[in-house]
Amino acid sequence: MKEITDIFFDLDHTLWDFDKNSKLTFETIFKSYNVDLPLNDFLEVYLPVNRKYWKLFREGKIEQKNLRFHRLSDVFDTLKFSASEQLIDDLSQAYIEQLPNYNHLFPNTFEVLDYLSAKYKLHIITNGFYDVQHKKLGNSKLSPYFKTITTSEDAGVKKPNRIIFDYALDLAKTKHSQSIMIGDSLEADVEGAKAIGIEAIFFGYDANYKGIQIQNLNELKTFF
Repeated sequence: MKEITDIFFDLDHTLWDFDKNSKLTFETIFKSYNVDLPLNDFLEVYLPVNRKYWKLFREGKIEQKNLRFHRLSDVFDTLKFSASEQLIDDLSQAYIEQLPNYNHLFPNTFEVLDYLSAKYKLHIITNGFYDVQHKKLGNSKLSPYFKTITTSEDAGVKKPNRIIFDYALDLAKTKHSQSIMIGDSLEADVEGAKAIGIEAIFFGYDANYKGIQIQNLNELKTFF
């Protein structure tokens, strides 16, 4: 990676352990609102439903308010749990407000960021909501590592749209050829970056993917 000067990270599912923090948040708000559902049963249905709605949101097919409401209402319908629209609205708002209070990160996050930040400029590109993502970064003490933070609300589009990558590059004052993207989504992070000439590393595993992929952040030291 001789020519690389700038490393762009996704946040959720890459540095910030979304699944663990989300589970803790639901556990808290279910108790607060007396939602009598086994948490594991709820999450088993919720996780794929949430991914479905985020894909629709990423593609611009639904608005933020629809994402927040229907990812819960669909799950409650599937589990035959009676919930009023007011309760769903309250849970949705409480979830967004409390999610950044839990800040579990993936193993070796700080160690790797310490290592990389000594040699490269680090940045964030995220499809998450502006307020929530900035709170996550601040509360988890990740903010000081990053020179710039680009959210989809800043750019007006979501990954994998090339506009958000160009926006982030302009903000970072760097070039495609000097940059690399690291993220957990093949579609949004890896393919999105590669489509406009940015190198990428996939944080995950896919037997069909022939590019660089890692399962632990510590493996990044091998490449930088």
